[in-house]
Amino acid sequence: MSHRAWSLPVVLSYGAFILVGVSAGVGGVLLPAQIRDYDVDMVTIGLTFFTFSAGFFLAGASVGALLARLGTRSALLVGGAGYLVATLITATRPSFVVLVVVQLLVGYGMGVLESVLNVYLASLPSATVLLNRLHAFFGVGALLGPLLAARMLRSWPWTSVFLVLAALTAVLLVGFAVVLPPNHEPAARPAVRRSPRDGLLAQVLRSPAVMLAAGFLAVYVGLEVSVGNWAYTYLVEGQGRAALAAGYAVSAYWLGLTVGRFVISPLAVRLGLTPQRMMLGCLLGVVGATALTWAVPGSLAGAGFALVGFFLGPLFPTAMALMPDLAPAPLVPTAIGVLNAVSVVGGAGLPWLAGAIAQGVGIWTLLPFVVVLGVLQLVLWQAAVAQPSATAR
Repeated sequence: MSHRAWSLPVVLSYGAFILVGVSAGVGGVLLPAQIRDYDVDMVTIGLTFFTFSAGFFLAGASVGALLARLGTRSALLVGGAGYLVATLITATRPSFVVLVVVQLLVGYGMGVLESVLNVYLASLPSATVLLNRLHAFFGVGALLGPLLAARMLRSWPWTSVFLVLAALTAVLLVGFAVVLPPNHEPAARPAVRRSPRDGLLAQVLRSPAVMLAAGFLAVYVGLEVSVGNWAYTYLVEGQGRAALAAGYAVSAYWLGLTVGRFVISPLAVRLGLTPQRMMLGCLLGVVGATALTWAVPGSLAGAGFALVGFFLGPLFPTAMALMPDLAPAPLVPTAIGVLNAVSVVGGAGLPWLAGAIAQGVGIWTLLPFVVVLGVLQLVLWQAAVAQPSATAR
């Protein structure tokens, strides 16, 4: 492993993904409090998923031009500043309309941070290890988020959580400004700069392998966020669990996701498994673990959710790391941006659909819904790697 694997910019990247994970992790715990505070139902609160996704999609679509114009450091400062402003607005307990609209800025800020850091680490030596570790640190944040939110809600209003997020973001911005020099650029920047002129985006959109992989990640993120957002409600309202116990169960889910990212890939290497075989095993594991969690009593749900997260963990970063197998080298940076942008469509629409079904039928439908998504992502991934442009790794 190169000494750059733990250089200050890389470590700061890990810290940024911890913040992204905390932001994702607190969302599901805060949803019931927001529903009560604004006197809306699960379908209506789901509007925030769509506006967040719109901002995130815009970030993914524009990050190439942003990098070409501003460079890595300034692009990260723009994304972080946007997220900081959004958290401060949310902390004021704005009207529901403003809450929905400000999610555009939340999504844009998060999307810029994620896309730029994925492109940056993908340009470094040992990119596969770095990307898996980067997304593992997302899991660390997502593990801490529900614990933070559940404990703060015992004594403070839900808006106080956003003050903590704002403080963390401010520290991150200072780190970007100090650690990254003004001319700090990823090695892949020339490809990003050329994409508007040379039609790389159009080539990516015409690639069946890349677009099937994008569809896979859309379903993956939809599944991950559906569990993260609604598992707490499922346990409290559907299973009658205590609020704090439900918060711990959601944290167990994110813990499983984090451990899976740290453990499964090195274990697969020791066993001589290719990344493709590892992916297949994890995809089957997600379906089996979800079905098991659906079948077991509520008291064991925490362990079940942890197992679901464990098998989910490696899927996103490994798909990103395998992009050189699905697209020619000049298209890889653009393809990563497209995958990141498209993934958030599933991250909005599918959790909203899960909430709509729960509203109309019952929250018990969450786990069978997740089983269906697990099967769908398996089908999409197998179709992606079967394309002629996909090569064995």
